[in-house]
Amino acid sequence: MDSQLLIHEMAVPVSAERHGDWSLKTANDFGFCASVNSVPLMTVEFFNAASEYAIVFSETDEGVMPSVMLGLDRDENRYLSDVGGWQARYVPAFVRRYPFVYSLSDDGRKFELCVDESFPHFNIEGRGERLFTSDKNPSPYLGRMLRFLEQYQLEFERTRSFCDKLLAFGLLEPICAEAEHVSLDGLMAVNRDKARSLAADKLSELARSDEFGLLQLHLHSMRNFPAVIENSIGKALVSLGHASVRGSEVASSGR
Repeated sequence: MDSQLLIHEMAVPVSAERHGDWSLKTANDFGFCASVNSVPLMTVEFFNAASEYAIVFSETDEGVMPSVMLGLDRDENRYLSDVGGWQARYVPAFVRRYPFVYSLSDDGRKFELCVDESFPHFNIEGRGERLFTSDKNPSPYLGRMLRFLEQYQLEFERTRSFCDKLLAFGLLEPICAEAEHVSLDGLMAVNRDKARSLAADKLSELARSDEFGLLQLHLHSMRNFPAVIENSIGKALVSLGHASVRGSEVASSGR
C-alpha cells in the first residue's frame, strides 16, 4: 500500500470549484486512524517520538520507511481513547496532516494537494476553518496546510534517503515476535551489534550527517516495544537480533 494514503479513503485534488464552500471543523478527534496499528514517521520526528513509541522499519510502495507501532493487531490503535483522543504527548505528523495529503497527479509529473472527502468534520455551513475565501482564493488556513504538506514531502525524501543508507550498510534485520494469537511480519530494526562494528568510514559518514543520532534514537525507542505488546495482549517474547525482551513544524506536537 502507498503509505501516503494509508488512512485516506476518498482523496481528491483540492480546488475552488469543488471545495469553494467547504469548511473544516478541527477537533481533538483522531477516530479516523482507529483501525491502523502503525503510521509512517519522518526522521525529523525521531527525537520527539522515541520516548513514547517503538520506531520500526517496514517495506512500503516507496521503499523501506520508518513507522511507529500503535498496536499489534492489524486493525488496532492502542494510542486512542474511547472518545478518539490521542493518548500520547506527541502526535505523528502523518496523523496531524489529515485530512490533507500530497499525491501524484494522474500524469505522474507533479504533486497535488488532495483532501479526504470522507472526513466527517467537513461541512458547508461555515463551521470551523474555510478552505477558500468568498472570492475563491485559498484561505490562510489552507495556505498553512499547504506549507505543512510541502515541508512534510521534503522530510519524506530525507527519510527515504536515510533508510536507503541503513539498507546499503546492512544494518536492518527482521523483528521476530512470538505472542498469543499474534504474528508480526515484515518489521525490521537496526542490529545493534552490526551498528557497533561498522567500518570507520561508514560511521564517519553517519556522524557527519547527524544520522548516527537517528540510529541511536531508533534503538532507544525499541525499549517501548514491550509496552506496546503488554497493552495489546499482556505478554509476548520479542526477538531483536541477538537480544530479546519479555513483556507482561513536522516535528511539532501541534496540529
